[in-house]
Amino acid sequence: MILPIYGYGEAVLRKVCENITPEYPNLTETLSNMYETMYNAYGVGLAAPQVGLAIRLFVIDTTPFADSDEVTKEESEQLKGFKQTFINAKILKEEGEIWAFNEGCLSIPDVREDVLRHETITIEYYDENFEKKTEVYNGLIARVIQHEYDHIEGVLFTDHLSMLKKKLVGKKLQNIMEGKARPDYRMKFANLKIK
Repeated sequence: MILPIYGYGEAVLRKVCENITPEYPNLTETLSNMYETMYNAYGVGLAAPQVGLAIRLFVIDTTPFADSDEVTKEESEQLKGFKQTFINAKILKEEGEIWAFNEGCLSIPDVREDVLRHETITIEYYDENFEKKTEVYNGLIARVIQHEYDHIEGVLFTDHLSMLKKKLVGKKLQNIMEGKARPDYRMKFANLKIK
């Protein structure tokens, strides 16, 4: 089922999310709905707070980045078919070069800005079968993970912007809160009922 995506200004997007257990109700259905919602909005990642759930869960599929002219052939192969569920994730280490990439967010439509992030991360998490994993990721995969991880920590990509950039996108953020954004997917806006 395609769920409405919560827009900038919704309180749940600012919550530090809670861990869940394997007994979390309807987990399989929640995951299925999140992937369906992400694909419907042409996203590469979606975190639970973006669909109104304050739990430490996010899903990623970086396949759309594989066709980018800006990635090497090797990175394209890594991005193609990288589909992963992250439950109760904890980033253990961020290291390597800090680099800029133009990021956007399904909860903040029509706003894209360069964000600086570390090149490499080490992350501990549980997969959809609640098997514990510790992995090292780099490049665009690491960036998408960091972006989604921020969501479960109550952080948005706009929080990484300079004061000047924040001021420049301020009107767009206000418009999202007022329901004036018109993405081609369903959204729930802070100051409006469901669209």
